[in-house]
Amino acid sequence: MCRILISLFFLFCISAREGIRAQPSERKATPLSYIEKYKDDAIREMQMFKVPASITLAQGMLESDNGNSALAVYANNHFGIKCHKDWTGATYTADDDTVNECFRKYPSVYDSYVDHSRFLKDRKRYAALFELKTTDYKGWARTLKTSGYATDPRYAERLIAIIERYKLFAYDIDENISLIVVVAKVNEQQVVTSGGASRTISLNNKVKYIAVKPNDSFLKIAKDLDMGVWQLYKYNDLDKNAKLIPGQLLYIQPKKRKSEEGPHLIKPGESVYDISQRYGVKVKSIYKFNNLPVGAQPKTGQLIQLKKSR
Repeated sequence: MCRILISLFFLFCISAREGIRAQPSERKATPLSYIEKYKDDAIREMQMFKVPASITLAQGMLESDNGNSALAVYANNHFGIKCHKDWTGATYTADDDTVNECFRKYPSVYDSYVDHSRFLKDRKRYAALFELKTTDYKGWARTLKTSGYATDPRYAERLIAIIERYKLFAYDIDENISLIVVVAKVNEQQVVTSGGASRTISLNNKVKYIAVKPNDSFLKIAKDLDMGVWQLYKYNDLDKNAKLIPGQLLYIQPKKRKSEEGPHLIKPGESVYDISQRYGVKVKSIYKFNNLPVGAQPKTGQLIQLKKSR
């Protein structure tokens, strides 16, 4: 009898320990710590895809319980995006509307942020979102609800409440003011004035860049920064017929040979050039690190290395 009790005690201890392992960390992130940790990623996505940073942050906070949910902890999925037919990456199984549903699993939280932007951008049912201004967070929240992003009848009101409580609208773009952006969690900024124009220089992978303003041209930017137009083309791997888009990231220094971030999971439609611009890494380095022929494009779901493998 004693042996049976001892055996049951050990089984109880093992089960309890495994149960503890199955739960996310007890040290929960707060809303403010979540915002501080991921606001730069949200701003970078706003630059690339025109999804308001306030909306991205609010959705991430709501869907992931400020990064504390099991889906966020174990799958880096901060937006509750399910697998769907077009998903070829890793998966994570969890109960949601039904038992054992398939959710997308990402190599990093930033990959979740990128996929969230593309998820909205690439689906026709969300097309109405991109007719709204990036400063219209209320319109975005309500259109997300009516487009079917969530089944919660109060989804829009909950997003708006988070945005207004934490003043997330401060991170959104207004085309009539200068854009101040910090990426890669680097706080160094320098405002440059030349010929009456002011620009904010920020860093990505320790490479200086600016955000393109409405009505900008290569010539105007070059004059403002006392550079040659040829340098802008060269540093950004662009030809002379390239067109600028407001909010576009434009490097004003040569990109680096590697990045400490990554690897990056390729999403549908992404090219080597897209990865090069996102991480501030030379195009030729990406081809070299991944043994890709120059000019070849990676396949959806492929992991792209941003530095030499050991």
